[in-house]
Parts: sequence; structure tokens; C-alpha cells
Amino acid sequence: MAIRVLTRSAFHRFFTVFPKNLACNKKVRSFSGSYDTASKITSEFTGNSEYRQQVLLANLLQRYGFPTCQLHELLGKSQFLLNFNLLDVEKSLGILLAFKLSQNSLVSIISSCPGVLELGFLRKWEMVFSELDLGSVSPLLIQNVLEHSRRFQLEPADLCNSVRVLKAVGFHYGTVSRVLEEFPRVIMIEPDELHRRIEFLKGIGIRSDEIDKLCYSFPGILGYSVEGRFVPLFNEFKELGFKADDIRREVIKDPRILTMEVGELSRCLELMRGLKCRLAIKEKILCKGIFRAGTEVKLRVNCLHRHGLTLRDAFKVLQREPRSIIYELGDIEKKIDFLINRMECNIYCLVEVPEYLGVNFEKQIVPRYSVIEYLRSKGALGFEVGLKGLIKSSRLRFYNLYVKPYPECEKIFGRFSTQAKIEPQHPVGLWKLFKPQNYPQSKEDLRSIKLFMESLV
Repeated sequence: MAIRVLTRSAFHRFFTVFPKNLACNKKVRSFSGSYDTASKITSEFTGNSEYRQQVLLANLLQRYGFPTCQLHELLGKSQFLLNFNLLDVEKSLGILLAFKLSQNSLVSIISSCPGVLELGFLRKWEMVFSELDLGSVSPLLIQNVLEHSRRFQLEPADLCNSVRVLKAVGFHYGTVSRVLEEFPRVIMIEPDELHRRIEFLKGIGIRSDEIDKLCYSFPGILGYSVEGRFVPLFNEFKELGFKADDIRREVIKDPRILTMEVGELSRCLELMRGLKCRLAIKEKILCKGIFRAGTEVKLRVNCLHRHGLTLRDAFKVLQREPRSIIYELGDIEKKIDFLINRMECNIYCLVEVPEYLGVNFEKQIVPRYSVIEYLRSKGALGFEVGLKGLIKSSRLRFYNLYVKPYPECEKIFGRFSTQAKIEPQHPVGLWKLFKPQNYPQSKEDLRSIKLFMESLV
């Protein structure tokens, strides 16, 4: 009797694990459907097992600080992680933390390259980083090298060979670390090709110590081939009339010149010749030479193109608003960020109103938009004020339209406000320096003046 009760309880537990439609199907007519039922049960077991593995893996990643909002995307695109042993994954996370990676770096490397969680891969590279002769190995170097090596199936021996070659060409430890941090693709470059690129730079008159500084400030220079980039680009510079010393000097000042494609400097110089602006603006643009001015135009074109404008529209914006060439790249970035994120305008508004990039950010853009934003929140505007009306209006016109009728906007706007403090242009007491000096008059001087006046009468 006890055996019967035990059997029933075990049988009951077996069927409660599965859904009722799998445990009991009244529509089964023969035993031929037993295979289909078994396959459904097997798939149900597999599905439950995968779901359980996903939950355990997600909990493990959350415990190490991985954001919950990114877990679904990570596990969806990286199904191979479910085949990893959870204990091995936890050991891999411990190794990554031992590399002194920050929380953001840990999330970044797992999101971009989940394969780094393979334990055997990390243990192999852990030994290499501990024996690497670079003084100190930064976490950024470790992160970028791991991502690159996993993505392109590189071995630790490739890294060691690359470090040996970089030291052989005369780079200091700091430069080698900097190159591996910013340009880990240098590991894939053949030693002979790397030597040819260094020798070409020496051939145009750049010394070894200057090449070391160039590669430290701009490691991507090592990624350009001699025939594909250096030779055509320097031939174009010479055809434009620049001497070898001028080219060398400008490359040392700003190695980003070498990022230009063939023909881009010619297009920038053509834009410079056709600028229509005040003489003072043009003198400021050309104060460092025509070569440098063309480079500044190129950098701003790249900035606008990176934010979504086509190259043609970027050149058009700079041609219509030459003052934007005077402002630093940081100011241009700040204005574009304010335009897109704060004002919620499209980047193509710059094509219609390029003057936005040519005005002062703190003195004109921010105060004017703050006034319009305040009036819009109070419902005091009967019409929409666009970017054109915000920028192209003169200071006095904007003040009379939007500030003067609303006294509370005086403090927001600041300019033309009665409460604004007017600072003197000269320090106190400076007028005494311009006061003419008094000379004492003697009796002889008075007698001479009296005689002169009597002669006139």
C-alpha cells in the first residue's frame, strides 16, 4: 500500500511539471502520436533550460554592475554566451576587474565584444599583459587590445612583435602605450610596412624625436600607407606651391593635415579665395598663413559632416558665414550641441541660417534663447520664433520686441537692462595722466603778456 502511494505522488509530480495540453491530450487516437508528444516535451525541457540559463547569466552580469536596460539586447545578439559555464563567466569577470577596468569600460567591452568572456581567451592574455615591457599597462590599452584581438583573431605573439617593432623605430614607452591605446590596429601592420611609413616621414625632413611626438599626439598616422596616402597628398601640396619646409612645419604643428583626402586642400583653398567678408575677418583667418587657414576650413567641414551635413552643405555654410572659421572647434561643437539638444532644431537649419555659427555663444545665443523659452512657457508669444528671427535680429530690435515689454526678462537678457552694471573702460584716476601740466608764471611773463595785449589795442 505504501508503494502505491509513493508511485502516485511521483506520477503526480511528473505531470505537474508540464502544461496540461502536453500531459493529457484527449484527441490522441492512436499510439502513433507518442513520438510527437515526446519531441514536444523535449523542446519544452530545452526551452526551460535556456530560459533558466538566461536568467542566471543576467543575474550574474547585474551583480557585476551591468545595466538592466542593456541585458536583453546583449543576450539577444549573443546566444553563444548561454553555452558558457557560469563559473567560467564569473572567473572571466574577475579577471577583467583585476585589469582595473572602470565600470563603464567593463560594460563597454562586454557590449561591443561579448566573446571576451571566454575564460581561456582571458587567461592567455592575462599572462601577456603581466609580462609586457611597457613600464605600466593602462586599462584603456587592455580594453582596446582585447576587443581588437578577439574581433580579428589575433594572438599574444602578434602584440609582442608589434611592441618590439615600435621600440625598434625609436618610440618611447609612453608613445608605444599611446599608440596601442588609440590605434590597436597597428598590431596587424607588417613590420616592413611600418618601417616604410616611418622612413617616408624621415625623408621629408621630420626628425626621429618629432616623429615620436607626432605619433603620440596622433597615433592614427601609422595607419596611412605610403602609396595610397602619403605620396599623392604631398604631391598635391607641392603642386599648390607649398615648399617642403612649409609642409614639414605644418605637419609637425598639426598632424591632422595627413587625414585629408587628395583634392580636399585644393577645395578648401578655393573656398578661401572666394570668401566675401570684411577685411578684418579675412586677416584673422589668414593670420597664420594660407596653408593653416585651409587646414582650419577642413577641420570645420569634417565637424559639420560628422553631425549630419553633406560635404557640399558644409562648404556652403562656411562660405556664407566666414566668421565660423575664426571660432575654435570646441565653440562650434558647443553651438551645434545646443542647437540639436536644447533648441531641438535640425542640423540642416544651419544651411538656412549659417549666421548661427558666427555669433557669440554666451553673449547672444544663450540669452536670446533663454528669453524666448521663458516667454513660450508663459504663453506670451503669439507666434513661433524660429532660428532666423532669433539670430538675425539686431540687439536693439530683439530687446524692443521681446525684452522691453516684459520687465522680468530684463535680468534674463542682461543687455540694455537698466540694472546691468556698466564697468568703466579705464581705471579710476587715469584722467589725471591726460591733464596738462601747469607751469608757474613769473613776473616777467606777466609783464610780457601785458605789453603784448596793449600792442594789439
